[in-house]
Amino acid sequence: MLGTVTAFVESPLQLLCAVEAHAQGLAGPRTRVLARADVPALTAGIDAVQALGLPPGLDVEVAPAPRRLPGGVVVVGDPFSGAFQSALLRAPRPPERIVVVDDGLATLDLARRLLTGAPLVRLTAPPGPLRYGLGTLAARRLRRVVDAGRLTLCTTVPLDDDALDGLDRMGVDVRTHDFAWLRSRPQRDAPAEPTVVVGSALVADRLVHADRYAAWVRGIAADGPVRYVPHRRHDPLVTALLEGLPGIVVDEPRAPVELRLRGLRAGQRVVTLPSTSAVTLSRLLVSRGVAVAPHAVPDAWWTERAVPELRRHLGRTHELATRAAAQSAAPAARPAGAPRRTVAA
Repeated sequence: MLGTVTAFVESPLQLLCAVEAHAQGLAGPRTRVLARADVPALTAGIDAVQALGLPPGLDVEVAPAPRRLPGGVVVVGDPFSGAFQSALLRAPRPPERIVVVDDGLATLDLARRLLTGAPLVRLTAPPGPLRYGLGTLAARRLRRVVDAGRLTLCTTVPLDDDALDGLDRMGVDVRTHDFAWLRSRPQRDAPAEPTVVVGSALVADRLVHADRYAAWVRGIAADGPVRYVPHRRHDPLVTALLEGLPGIVVDEPRAPVELRLRGLRAGQRVVTLPSTSAVTLSRLLVSRGVAVAPHAVPDAWWTERAVPELRRHLGRTHELATRAAAQSAAPAARPAGAPRRTVAA
């Protein structure tokens, strides 16, 4: 299709943020979202987003990871993905423009690596030499896109002024949003329990000890009924344990929590370990009287896999959630899709 923008997404949050970018007009009049076929949670995410009624000009389909990127405008949710980096390097030339949408707190790490020129490798585990080499080459190719002024970052993460100024000097077009499209859709049913615990992937990623995590959730339930929403990458044994505890209702891991919890009412609260959901749900819920409480990870919970840099990175969640809540509560100064520091209304 002539003039169609291609978006590659590998997680439910990336899918939702690609829809937001299209709704803001940052991609083009027509966007074809290709959801990676080997990510099971994406199927439920697609169904949930489509049930809300997609914006005009946007289509979503499940497809294999691309071998190479096309030459037009490309929307991508995870520049740290090996599939994306390989496709970027196989292309004969960089795309006309790359629009990066959120894949969680990795947005912060992406900004830092763009500013410092560091390889595009994840903080969650030390990379091997081949993975490090791929990340190094991908960073160089992406930097060519930046130097040509052809990179847009569409994010709901409240970057600090130093990062914004640095990206601006590099020529990165930073656009912020507060899920305006999602907030415009009819409300869905939400959990009735006074407390919702958003599950973490830290246990499944072997970064946090499972027994201490389960005890934490059990302690929250001791104060009243809890709805537990597992992360799409959850530890099945921990989830099964929580299902058998009194006072805890465990959901099935399916659509993004931003869709499932946006109907919460004033007086309810959301509790989570350091994660992107603390930031995104603060954008959506705090102005409506719903408390969002990110819980710091005690030192004794961490495993040896959790390197100090990762711990510091996740430790910024509370600050980011607080800033997101304050920005969402204040009237926006510019229209939707406004550049740099303004949050879209």
